[in-house]
Amino acid sequence: MSDAYAASGVNIDAGNEAVSRYREVLASRRDPRVLEGIGAFGGCFELGAYREPVLVASTDGVGTKVLVAAALGRYDTIGRDLVGHCVNDILCANARPLFFLDYYATGKLDPGIAASVVSGVSQACSEFGVALLGGETAEMPGVYAAGVFDIAGTIVGVVERDQMIDTANVAAGDVIIGLPSNGFHTNGYSLVRSVLARERWGERVAGESTTIADALLAVHPGYLPYVDAVQKVGVRIGAMAHITGGGLVDNVPRILPEGLAARFHRSTWSVPPIVAQVVRDGKIREAEAFRAFNMGVGFCIIVARKDADAALSAARLAIQARPIPGAERATASIVGEIEPRRGQAVIID
Repeated sequence: MSDAYAASGVNIDAGNEAVSRYREVLASRRDPRVLEGIGAFGGCFELGAYREPVLVASTDGVGTKVLVAAALGRYDTIGRDLVGHCVNDILCANARPLFFLDYYATGKLDPGIAASVVSGVSQACSEFGVALLGGETAEMPGVYAAGVFDIAGTIVGVVERDQMIDTANVAAGDVIIGLPSNGFHTNGYSLVRSVLARERWGERVAGESTTIADALLAVHPGYLPYVDAVQKVGVRIGAMAHITGGGLVDNVPRILPEGLAARFHRSTWSVPPIVAQVVRDGKIREAEAFRAFNMGVGFCIIVARKDADAALSAARLAIQARPIPGAERATASIVGEIEPRRGQAVIID
């Protein structure tokens, strides 16, 4: 049975070896909230004491950035991308992460590669205080070509009901604080790869000391520490947006009450050099670039104008204390404001 299955392209022994390596990776990061020895087919997590807990969940992947990692043979960052992305998504509801589950699929399982990817997941979970509760590894010849893999993850977080974000509180005159990105994060890589051929990835980014390869694999940052810093100084956040696929143009309208628009001032922040190079080399129109990429703003926080200075100062101090890798020269900025809507939901001037 095993030999026949192996002949069809699925190696059960390789799967068992991968799981064994996962256990080695996770052994040093045991989370006491994970109940061991219970639920062999599902992870068990002790929620703890909350008054009115609301669970917030999200599932996502990292797109064709996996093809960049595979082409370069560098697998230790892609799992960190995945966790950071998911942490940011539930953060928009003001939820703090509890646990994470990953799904790794490939055409031919290489236990070493799989363990490297999961090691990145584990590292990021530890960084953000998330329990890695479990996951799945699938070997699917015929679905995935040789050397190709995909990874996705599900995160579950919690927020007290009275601490949830109510975007109805957003009002004209509110200020938008932008937290900097360090590149493409986990979006737009199909377009990026069509502009920058693989043969060029060893070159330096224009005007920079970083290689294109390193810039393409810059880890998607988690913005939780910076949002926490803003809230710790007593600022009440009206709304938050994670700038993913669709950029500012498509993501910010999701948090705007009817009748309001967001106006962004392009001169108030910097575009990461690798993003600027792709836009320039690909002759991508600015309007298209602002929908395909984050264009330098990875996360938006909307606050009342009276709280803008305190929020900005707190965010900048937090970034100074914990710089975003690949964006060390960037910091938080006031990038725009909310105004009555007279046409488009997002205006970039």
